[in-house]
Amino acid sequence: MFRKIAISAVSALILGAGSAMAAGDEGHVEDVAFSFEGPFGTYDEHQLQRGLQVYTEVCSACHGLKFVPIRALADKGGPHLPEDQVRAYAAEMEIFDAELDDFRPRKPTDHFPPHGDPNAPDLSLMAKARAGFHGPAGTGINQFVKGIGGPEYIASLLKGYTGEEKEEAGTTFYENTAFPGGWISMAPPLYEDQMEYQDGHSNSIENVAEDVTAFLMWTAEPKMMARKQAGFTAVIFLSVLSVLLYLTNKRIWSAVKGPKKKHV
Repeated sequence: MFRKIAISAVSALILGAGSAMAAGDEGHVEDVAFSFEGPFGTYDEHQLQRGLQVYTEVCSACHGLKFVPIRALADKGGPHLPEDQVRAYAAEMEIFDAELDDFRPRKPTDHFPPHGDPNAPDLSLMAKARAGFHGPAGTGINQFVKGIGGPEYIASLLKGYTGEEKEEAGTTFYENTAFPGGWISMAPPLYEDQMEYQDGHSNSIENVAEDVTAFLMWTAEPKMMARKQAGFTAVIFLSVLSVLLYLTNKRIWSAVKGPKKKHV
């Protein structure tokens, strides 16, 4: 009996150590209290506008958003920019028009440009594709209450650079506490006082990282608010319907069942 207990204890220790090593290899992802998390969460319009600025001035140099139409920037529930600003923003980017056989300024009906660097992933679906603190591997209730986890991963990655770097096979790697394995080939994209926000919001690395992360979450889920509202309406409707069905069933069968008799 004692031998079985000892073997079980040693096995548990070995499995626990292996799990700890695996967790360390996955990187450290911090939980962030985003406004859009939870069943009643909503996007912060001003945060999305700041995130668009960060993407435009920093991220768009390497990464694209080819699945996002520019006109969506004017949608309510998103950045909600005035239509004239959306047209002006679109005109700053070019697109090749096959009918003209030449380049022309983009229109709001066009999409964001794809990424120019073949090694840089498109960011349109990044927030949905990456699992983080409570992602698809977690329990369903965590996903329902807190979100899919991708935003936490992106924010932690942008804030996770330690300043250490190394070179292997002619490639420079940068230490990052959130990236699986601890080293990433992407140079730190953010630094202190890099952005100048017109609304006076803090431009620390933490805030800038969370702003652009919120924007990338919106690019991946632009209709999240409408879906949540529809789901909430459906829950209320089904709840009322259930009560009505219960009362109707009770009224219909009350004459057949009759009052319950007490047994002596």
